[in-house]
Amino acid sequence: QVRLVESGGGLVQSGGSLMLSCTVSTSGRPFNSLNMGWFRQTPGKEREFVAAINWDGRSTLYGDAMKGRFTIARNNADNTVQLQMNNLKPEDSAVYYCASTTYGITYYSDAYSNWGQGTQVTVSS
Repeated sequence: QVRLVESGGGLVQSGGSLMLSCTVSTSGRPFNSLNMGWFRQTPGKEREFVAAINWDGRSTLYGDAMKGRFTIARNNADNTVQLQMNNLKPEDSAVYYCASTTYGITYYSDAYSNWGQGTQVTVSS
């Protein structure tokens, strides 16, 4: 069983930065066996892929709108995944979700079997 808890969301001005963190609790499966992803969603819209990272942190994927502004990282020693978000824009406002998958690193949300409760990010103009 995998439990994910996001933190770090909040209100920030356009051009500002935030770092989200996801703490992962596992039973029966080591954290470094999981590939991790971040997604975001706004009301009335489909869930959007943000970033993903493989089990050892050496491979990453980013959504097109996030490239050059967001950075995903993980710390297998303390079971956490971070999403550093820079140069934030109002259109980045959303609920951000952390998710885990035992499949390969991917942007397909259906491949992720465990999700956190989400953390709200609001970017003011």
